[in-house]
Amino acid sequence: MKALLLSEYRRLELTDVATPKLQPGEVLLRVAACGICGSDVHGYDGSSGRRIPPIVMGHEASGVVAALGEGVRGLAEGDRVTLDSTVYCGECANCLRGDINLCDRREVLGVSCGDYRRAGAFAEFVSVPARIIHRLPDTFAFEDAALLEAVAVALHAVALVTVVPGGTALVVGAGTIGLLLQQALRVAGCSRVLVADPDRTRLPLSQKLGATETLSEQVVERVADLTNGIGVDLVVEAVGKTESIATSIDCIRKGGTIVLVGNITPEVKIHLQKVVSRQLRLQGSCASAGEYPRAIELMSKGAIQVKPLITAVAPLAEGPRWFERLYAREPNLLKVVLTPGTSS
Repeated sequence: MKALLLSEYRRLELTDVATPKLQPGEVLLRVAACGICGSDVHGYDGSSGRRIPPIVMGHEASGVVAALGEGVRGLAEGDRVTLDSTVYCGECANCLRGDINLCDRREVLGVSCGDYRRAGAFAEFVSVPARIIHRLPDTFAFEDAALLEAVAVALHAVALVTVVPGGTALVVGAGTIGLLLQQALRVAGCSRVLVADPDRTRLPLSQKLGATETLSEQVVERVADLTNGIGVDLVVEAVGKTESIATSIDCIRKGGTIVLVGNITPEVKIHLQKVVSRQLRLQGSCASAGEYPRAIELMSKGAIQVKPLITAVAPLAEGPRWFERLYAREPNLLKVVLTPGTSS
């Protein structure tokens, strides 16, 4: 089968690899669409340490069931499906509590690190455990379904806190996840959603998707003006850098909560005294844990929109070019979806 192989850092090749052999309990998926995640771009140059070559990346996938492994029930060849990016065991203490995103044996599709290597979905076929498969409605476009993983991540982050009607939230970062977080906050009942990003080119889309205010400069001062000097009730940070977390801390009210979703850098510095003396809550958010059905429902009825976030849909063969454009941080690029089914 054809696959987009990261053979070395910053080198992607469309090449032939063996079609996966199914193990008991697994499903072979003919991949129709797979989105390029920001984590794939950071893995592309080795900065994340979680895409050690050689590896086929890609975890935001949808497609059609091509074959069923031994013991698989409830699915049939030809079913239109998507999949969770997290491969969880279903047996450890965390899984039994429902925290499948915190599985002790957790693996992520398209990731290779010191602990494991699992081939991803930038390929014509991928094999995954049946337990992470979710059926798609017949009218659900495969390209849209490639964003379900990101929508589930946003829903999970918002579900970790109590959103009070009438409250004000700030989303820091207006990339794909940030734009989905602002929509998830609206769905949860947040009355005012502010969105901040130093890249002004991202803010018009944020406004179209319902942001109350968008901010690019003097964010702390503007948030103070908009909240009568009190600060926002909730911040959802979707970048993961020292500077953006510092902004989050300076914008939150006393006793408020900051949800940390961004994960670009492994370590950041925080102003501990501000966190302690103002009694702030720092809440980490990892992946998703059962939000896929809700994500499918909300997208199906238009409560969360993803089409405006899709910059391009391209054949798998064009993947190297799109990775370079994303890596170069070309303005106005958000989600690029690759379609292995139409690769040459």
